[in-house]
Amino acid sequence: PPPPPPPPPRFFFKQKTAYEIGVRLGGSEMCIRDRSGISLGASSAKAGCSVHLGDFDWDSANIHTAISSFMIEHGYGCDVEVTKGSTTPIMAAFFDGQIDVVTEVWEDNLVELLKPHFEAGTIQHLGINTPASEQAFWVDRATAEAHGLKSVEDMKKPGIWELFKDPEDPSKGRMTSCISGWTCYTINFVKQKEYGLDEFYTNFDPGSGGALDAAIAGGFAKGQPVFSYYWTPTSLMGKPDIDMVRLEEPAYDAECWGAMSVVVEDIKANGQESYVPSCACEYKDMALTKMSTTKWAEANPEINDMIKNYSLPTPLVNEMLAYYVDESGGDMEATAMHFLSTNDVWESWVSADVAAKIKSAL
Repeated sequence: PPPPPPPPPRFFFKQKTAYEIGVRLGGSEMCIRDRSGISLGASSAKAGCSVHLGDFDWDSANIHTAISSFMIEHGYGCDVEVTKGSTTPIMAAFFDGQIDVVTEVWEDNLVELLKPHFEAGTIQHLGINTPASEQAFWVDRATAEAHGLKSVEDMKKPGIWELFKDPEDPSKGRMTSCISGWTCYTINFVKQKEYGLDEFYTNFDPGSGGALDAAIAGGFAKGQPVFSYYWTPTSLMGKPDIDMVRLEEPAYDAECWGAMSVVVEDIKANGQESYVPSCACEYKDMALTKMSTTKWAEANPEINDMIKNYSLPTPLVNEMLAYYVDESGGDMEATAMHFLSTNDVWESWVSADVAAKIKSAL
């Protein structure tokens, strides 16, 4: 049967794709999938202030964007616009001043990319969004325990790759990776080469965050071995039937990571043929951060301070992700409003009169 009609718009801001704001940024990353579920309407032409938020194609970023959008529009009366896309075009638009604020940045993945803009003073660091996250290569526990798979080196043992045979390239196993528009896809490409995994496994691009989730969940549902990149916080990792083992890698080393990041950025700019041997180590378990352009921050100090104050503990983010997936029906607006209605932590981010306006809007 046809899907039910969408709910009437309550979120009065405009949303664009990264393609619409700058075709010159170009590339395959411009094919944007909207997974947010936010109801959209027209912006107010009479708003006394405006903000253009950059959003990404994964759920935790969508939650922070939705909460911030509601608070800024209803608490400060601003015209809020959201552009959603993958990492490369969104950050390019941010650096170019087309986007004002990004509420979730995986900063340690973007060290070399961010450095010149911080040095030039064109962007500002707004502190921690979520204090704890992790990224890694994972194998389902049943397969890991049956075959003694504890590290990336174990994935090269005789006969192991056949457990994960890639249906599109049966000569290799499949490691389900990041999406090609995310920096972690290129990081994983380099890691595979440095670890020697590229001889045994493809660096498979699932196409979207939803497809990555579906590949992992589908493997568990069918009782099939799973070898995948993944991260937290996510709703998927909180599900009791998803039980995965994090594979050991060389310990995080800042110098090694910096050397690898130079290669990663060169590949992103010039293609995979520009790869040169460097170094690789585990992802740093990092705090996720927020950023704004200096120009916008200076023009909107009160709202910029609100975003500085915005911070949610990882368990609460996981709780909101679970609500989004399991209870909201995939409605990000409903998830944002649920958070604002059932938690008071956000009231410390704003003044009493702004909090009153947000409560009235709820």
